[in-house]
Amino acid sequence: MILGIVYRSTGSWYKVVTQNEIINCRIQGRLRLSNIKSTNPVVVGDKVLVQKDQLSDNNEGVIVQIKERKNYIIRKSVNLSKQSHIIAANIDQAFLLITLKNPITTTSFIDRFLITAEAYKVKCILVFNKIDTYDKSFKIKMNEMINLYKKIGYSCIKISASKKINVKKIKDLIFDKICVFSGHSGVGKSTLINCLSKNLKIPTTPISEYHQQGQHTTTFAEMYDIDNGAKLIDTPGIKGFGLVNMSKNEISNYFTEFNKFSSRCRFNDCLHLNEPSCAIKKAVNNNEIASSRYSSYIRLLEDHKIYRD
Repeated sequence: MILGIVYRSTGSWYKVVTQNEIINCRIQGRLRLSNIKSTNPVVVGDKVLVQKDQLSDNNEGVIVQIKERKNYIIRKSVNLSKQSHIIAANIDQAFLLITLKNPITTTSFIDRFLITAEAYKVKCILVFNKIDTYDKSFKIKMNEMINLYKKIGYSCIKISASKKINVKKIKDLIFDKICVFSGHSGVGKSTLINCLSKNLKIPTTPISEYHQQGQHTTTFAEMYDIDNGAKLIDTPGIKGFGLVNMSKNEISNYFTEFNKFSSRCRFNDCLHLNEPSCAIKKAVNNNEIASSRYSSYIRLLEDHKIYRD
């Protein structure tokens, strides 16, 4: 058996990099019977054991075991689907790329990503891209969003990947770490990763001005080694982000700013909806918790009901 790391996943073939070679692998059938109902049982970032095919002329093998994951980012694969999709595993930090136009990233989408990152213990950094394209009104809106998330405790960085503005700040943060880059199609994930290495030329496509969306240039997740010891995972664009395996009473725990107030609620199992003496609702009314965050929380509770009815 050979230990390696999955660098690319296409759904049927997996590029596994070992200490000495690259092996193109399929997976052993029984791996599909995982406890996680996932569309992708093996993901980029997984540490795996491989059995090489001695008869193959193309350096092929079979993944026979997935080592225990320290963490992962997971989401509902499609709206109302009972299955889930794991974006990447064994991550040191995640960068969520955000744009205010072309395409629009909503606070609801940001919050869903952050809640999942909190739940699976993945450090997340918010990257506001395309700052060179914003007029005064968009810059004011962007700074309001940044102030909101900085107040909660999240790191926020303003960049332009296409103009290489503040890209060095990202490069300093990724040193010797495994990092995943996520966000909607067209936010500039591949462009940014290209900026972080002299040798990478990941294909990129201009976004559709009519549809205000990216063109899904990145079809499959893939990991790249760059010269400062970092491993960067480029991921396909995500439209929606449904939560996985959370009880309705658990969701509020991952809104980190809620924790300061929730102990003051009259009821220990308060859902912060219509219960009397709810400290969270009081904090929202006093502008101590952002109304957009509370709205995201309510929508997540509504999703939880839909998924289980």
